[in-house]
Amino acid sequence: MKFQLFEPRSDAHIRKAREYLNEAHLARIEHQVAAEHHLALARMYSERVARLEVEISNALQPLPFNAPRPPEEARASAEPALFPVPAARAARS
Repeated sequence: MKFQLFEPRSDAHIRKAREYLNEAHLARIEHQVAAEHHLALARMYSERVARLEVEISNALQPLPFNAPRPPEEARASAEPALFPVPAARAARS
């Protein structure tokens, strides 16, 4: 049996290096997933910005004098609906 107290322990060094390598692989995967998530968010918000800019510019456009009026159903649904008050409730007030 050989006494290895003062000899270099390359197996421990290699084992530790493999642990660091595995940690680095996991960190790379985690950061890649986070980057994909942030890219999706950036695309979503850029689409939202474009949609809102178009909506605002359309709202600021002056309507032409002879613009077609919206159909009767659309105007009727835009008005608030009024419901009759039951007689018992009307008597209390």
